[in-house]
Amino acid sequence: MLNGFVFKEFRIRHDRCAMKVGTDGVLLGAWACGGGRILDIGSGSGLVAMMMAQRFRHAMIEGIEIDGDAVQQSCENAEQSVFAKQLRFYHGDLRTWQPQHPFDAMVTNPPFFLNSLNAPDKSRAMARNAEFLPFADIFSFASRWLVKTGCLSAIVPVEAYELFAAEAALQGFFIERLYHVKPSLRKPVRRCLVSFTRLRPEMYDEKTVVLSCPDGSRSEWYAALTRNFYIK
Repeated sequence: MLNGFVFKEFRIRHDRCAMKVGTDGVLLGAWACGGGRILDIGSGSGLVAMMMAQRFRHAMIEGIEIDGDAVQQSCENAEQSVFAKQLRFYHGDLRTWQPQHPFDAMVTNPPFFLNSLNAPDKSRAMARNAEFLPFADIFSFASRWLVKTGCLSAIVPVEAYELFAAEAALQGFFIERLYHVKPSLRKPVRRCLVSFTRLRPEMYDEKTVVLSCPDGSRSEWYAALTRNFYIK
């Protein structure tokens, strides 16, 4: 599909979105904690929100996104899916947005190019640049709108992880799960999947996972994680 991606139960068009469907979003959507009310921070095309709707059939999922074109397209993607009644997307800035209720879970694939606006496309630069959605703002919002027993799940580049985790700790969040993601066995860790809670766990689940086998096929872990989403 030239301008989008087809999954088992829905399709995502992303030609008007700065950030396209990619492995990071799929990983987050398949791995993140859920609940009755879920918020996708920086919802883009609606991919992660749609995956959460498929996984948590009785949940209500909302998305907040600063790029108007992406919001419009995510709404269209939702309307054309079987999950339309579960999904709502809002155009706004997380720093000023006032939701109508707290959330049981939050998910985010935050901007990750620190202090860089080199992308020629303004929308893409905004989507990729942490200055437009500082990590501090994510956790400040979560501290006010995530229920005490709730969970915030994210995927971040390994280079940004220490800063992200430090900000979480500064605002009273504790690691619940931490998965170090390697593209293949011989390559270094490139991404971190991490979930936080405000209730200090006695210990947290930490492991290293690999996405692909030497022959290029999906690893057993990645195949199991995404089996309900990928067609092939």
